[in-house]
Amino acid sequence: MSINRRHTFHDIARQRPSDVPYLVSAWQHLIGHEYGAEEFADATIEFVRRWDWDWVKINPRAIYYSEAWGSRYDRHDYAGYVIPVKISDAVTTPEDLAGITALDPTVDGVFSEQLEAAARIRKAYEDRAVLQTVFNPLSVLLQLADIALYPGDTYASGTLTREQLFQHPDKVERALGEITKTLAAYAAALVKPTDQGGAGLDGIFFAVTGTVSEGYFTDEQYARFGEPYDRVVLDAIRESNPEAEVLLHTCRAESNPDWFERYGVQIVQWDQYLAGNPQVDALRHVVPVGGPSFTDFAPGSDPAVVTTDIDKVIDLQQGRPFLVAPSCTVPTPADDAPCARWPRRRSGERRKAPSSSPTHSDYRRIRTRTRTHHNNDTERTTPRGTKQ
Repeated sequence: MSINRRHTFHDIARQRPSDVPYLVSAWQHLIGHEYGAEEFADATIEFVRRWDWDWVKINPRAIYYSEAWGSRYDRHDYAGYVIPVKISDAVTTPEDLAGITALDPTVDGVFSEQLEAAARIRKAYEDRAVLQTVFNPLSVLLQLADIALYPGDTYASGTLTREQLFQHPDKVERALGEITKTLAAYAAALVKPTDQGGAGLDGIFFAVTGTVSEGYFTDEQYARFGEPYDRVVLDAIRESNPEAEVLLHTCRAESNPDWFERYGVQIVQWDQYLAGNPQVDALRHVVPVGGPSFTDFAPGSDPAVVTTDIDKVIDLQQGRPFLVAPSCTVPTPADDAPCARWPRRRSGERRKAPSSSPTHSDYRRIRTRTRTHHNNDTERTTPRGTKQ
């Protein structure tokens, strides 16, 4: 039996009867191919083709938001990490917040690049759902000052601390408003149907990052600096395309996924393997994303663990439809063997590794054109600082 994977994705998201109980996907940072709409789109298209994922989560470079407002990075030097080396921050003092103004995503070079890439990926995969990653306004604000997006992040190196920034709540709220206007317009353009001039995506992967993890922002603080701005973006998505889905991702330990049932989103993802987080069957009013831990995909991992974890999630769901994916972005590089253990959507048959399954060295040559300025041989495979 053949299925329409795109329609099935929407059926699962809306908790309608579906042809299969789950659809499978995964995503990764495509180091060396993150700049330029055509290059990034081609790398994403090839990554999806290799594994024939049932749905597509576009995974752009994590820092494109701060780039849009003036932060600068060395695109040719990742220093063994999943984001390029920072040169300067857009916000270094509270006074810099006054310079954060709304951008037109169809004109701004960074956002328009992402819109073009998304449209290319949409065109390549009209047979399955495609979602673009959009950080929430609070995460973007923190990124502009290179303030950690979750507690315990030692990679962030801004000159301001979170406490220093939020000593100026009026300035913060004004900047959040301008960021929100931009992200609302951007998300709306992403899901607007192609015949209306949009990118035609099926939905948005809305990442609140680790902002509510382990009390980083309390419920009261998030009610002021997070939720009101999140809702503006989510309303813009619904207004632009009522059929678009929102997959909300809350990252790290104690990530409070239950907070977001009240948002009215269709799908929620959290890491069920970390302390203080519930199992995948805990929320009843949204569709969960469950699967193996993203750390199971590091080189040298035991592929059998992936099988065990997926089988556990399937058992917990007791036939209720859901989406299968790793708990977060898989490491770069990743091991092919765990991917080969992923179930196909219609039977217990396991996925076969591509006949020309890429090694770490030839993964960087997804396209025939290489990037001679990159040196990724020492990229991290640990969870530290993994971005959505």
